[in-house]
Amino acid sequence: MNETARAFRDLYGQQPHGVWAAPGRVNLIGEHTDYNDGFALPFALPQRTEVAAAPRSDGLLRLHSAATAPGVVTLDLGALDPARPPQGADRWTAYPAGVAWAMREAGLPVGGADLLVRSDVPAGAGLSSSAALEVATALALAELYGLTPTRPELAALARRAENAYVGVPCGIMDQTASACATEGHVLRLDTRGPEHRAVPFDCAAAGLRLLVMDTRVKHDLADGAYAERRASCHRAAARLGLPALRDLPYEDLDRALARLDDPVAGRRVRHVVTENARVLRVGALLDAGRLRETGPLLTEGHASLRDDYAVSCPELDLAVATANAAGAYGARMTGGGFGGSALALIDAEAEPAVARAVTDAFTRAGYAPPRITPATPSAGASRVA
Repeated sequence: MNETARAFRDLYGQQPHGVWAAPGRVNLIGEHTDYNDGFALPFALPQRTEVAAAPRSDGLLRLHSAATAPGVVTLDLGALDPARPPQGADRWTAYPAGVAWAMREAGLPVGGADLLVRSDVPAGAGLSSSAALEVATALALAELYGLTPTRPELAALARRAENAYVGVPCGIMDQTASACATEGHVLRLDTRGPEHRAVPFDCAAAGLRLLVMDTRVKHDLADGAYAERRASCHRAAARLGLPALRDLPYEDLDRALARLDDPVAGRRVRHVVTENARVLRVGALLDAGRLRETGPLLTEGHASLRDDYAVSCPELDLAVATANAAGAYGARMTGGGFGGSALALIDAEAEPAVARAVTDAFTRAGYAPPRITPATPSAGASRVA
């Protein structure tokens, strides 16, 4: 029996109707572009969040996470209110509760349910543990109640939950990667559609490896800094007379910056426009099978996130600089920033040396040792039991 199903049976005294799973994600490149209608190249990780579920007829949503203290949080579906999301130790329940709320707001006939959550996606590591929980919950509730939304529709519902219920003004990238990813591929995501296509990304065949270096610095995108960056971008686009910063051509960037009298807004705009250009260049290199040549663009993207967007931190900068000095083709932070993880594109045989160099650098700096693992593009959400 699936371990999550067994834990559900032990807790609730009945078998679940199924177990559904959704992965975390890594973003190869394209950071803070999705809420500007831009481009990104994410892929799903092997690490997944599993949700075992059974329907209820009384309109209650009962929630338990294997990562929290023993106990079940009980919520009334009819009383879910985005103005009063759960706080404190129960704050994690805002994600599945928000999904149920978003589905009902969309007119989908979702009723009560017992849910049990187990996950090996590290929380706060910039690997989209929140999107994995949202998408797994959305898929579970949809199948429990005989609904058949498309994967992009599931992603949109999950994003609605995070935006309107949890209160994080994220774009659509994380949820799309979790719901729609294809094994062995990155998603070339155009968030304006949103539209995506799978692009082969086979590091092993090229003798390469992509390392994820989790700095163990926890980030919280609901603390206001993320929302400030988004608002700054939207204000700048309005001042430039554009629907979104995606509509500012790279060739016109200098002229546009000259029109802005706010240097901070100018730096934010420069990051978004140059990052969109980098995504398109990396995508073209992947289409041509020239994976090694993407490395300098990864490093360039990190410098932009550090200097223009100001979302890096000393631990991320150290991981990137050390990996590059140890022979990486390129490295960059991944995710929303303010902590979390960095990526390094390396030769496969260099993994022990690069991992040792980064770990030693963290020790010398007095930081907690990073968690370093290879990243393999994996499949999106599915039923697993």
